[in-house]
Amino acid sequence: MRIMAVIPARYHSTRLPGKPLLEIAGKAMILHVLDRARQVPGLDDVLVATDDERIACVVRAAGGKVCMTSQDCASGSDRLQEVAKKYDADVYINIQGDEPLLDPKAIERLVVRMRGQDSPAVATLAYALPKTEEQRVHDPNLVKVVMDDQGRALYFSRSPIPYVRDKGTDCTYFVHIGVYAYRREALERFGALAPSSLEQIEKLEQLRLLQAGLPIQVLQTQAFGPGVDTAEDLEQVRAIIEGKALRSSLEQRLAKIRLIITDVDGVLTDGGLLYSAEGESLKRFNARDGLGCVLAQKKGLRIAVLSGRDCGALRRRLMDLGISLFRLGRLEKAQALQEIFAESGCDASQALFLGDDLTDLPAFAMCSLGVCVADAQQSVRAAADLVLASCGGQGALREVLERVLASQGQSLA
Repeated sequence: MRIMAVIPARYHSTRLPGKPLLEIAGKAMILHVLDRARQVPGLDDVLVATDDERIACVVRAAGGKVCMTSQDCASGSDRLQEVAKKYDADVYINIQGDEPLLDPKAIERLVVRMRGQDSPAVATLAYALPKTEEQRVHDPNLVKVVMDDQGRALYFSRSPIPYVRDKGTDCTYFVHIGVYAYRREALERFGALAPSSLEQIEKLEQLRLLQAGLPIQVLQTQAFGPGVDTAEDLEQVRAIIEGKALRSSLEQRLAKIRLIITDVDGVLTDGGLLYSAEGESLKRFNARDGLGCVLAQKKGLRIAVLSGRDCGALRRRLMDLGISLFRLGRLEKAQALQEIFAESGCDASQALFLGDDLTDLPAFAMCSLGVCVADAQQSVRAAADLVLASCGGQGALREVLERVLASQGQSLA
């Protein structure tokens, strides 16, 4: 059996023009991918498929093999089909040209599976999303897959699948890695199929196969990467390959925060509820939080309050701090958050939510970062991107404000 790895590479990337030739540690990105593909045991051949002579020249100069393909190819799989017409093999493995941190062992799993008895027509890779990263399941750029008991794909989606109806139900999400191994006949069948309705809805070409009834075997592996889709990805990959220190993903996300949305009870207060003889709700706030709010707003941060309760004491506190962006008496927080985004002029990628209890989890999912106080409910701590050192009512908001500003090279002073 002859197995060939094909690395599709196109020059005209929308977000990063000339992406395959961008330099990483003194070498073009495509050459990093090529080098890693060459390390995969069991491959009979490795080549780069491109429609651009600039990419071809760089690959050839490094001793690599090139197959020139049409500029009309809409996807890597289309480019793979053109390669199959020129180079004979039993199995073609499509390796993305923007994965300079490709793990050769992951590709080896595909090679071994395709050489084994009863090998599938099509196989791909996925990894279990760590519990500490489950906030990412809502990212549409992170493609999810669900499988049957034999590991065959049931569906791929940009939405979180499966949908967890009952809160607290344990669920493992699997993230698809866009590497495919095709038997020749499966690749030919794929090429004969018209784009399917599901494929066009989700913008996922593998759904064309599933909708036509062609099974896809999913092999579980470890995550590798990141791949390079954005300038930020490129910076991170360069730092990893060059062995430089890089700000953590958390610090990068904190640096983008412009809007901090906070719950009240259990966050700005210690969670205790005091009532006067007349039934008026009294609240005890932290002075350090208050000064932090005033100073942070002068630094350009927006602060919003979203609470399931509404009372005169809270409204007076917001007025004293100059916080005009708030939604009170709103237990269902999703719609209230959308209203806050619209009013503030900030989007979800610029927003952080600070909470402490179960009703805050939907807000975590809708913001770039979910942060909780040290004494938050256990499942909330597990879901949070950041657990503070401060408890509710003991300067938690001040801690968040200082952390965000520090990530942006500023301070409250």
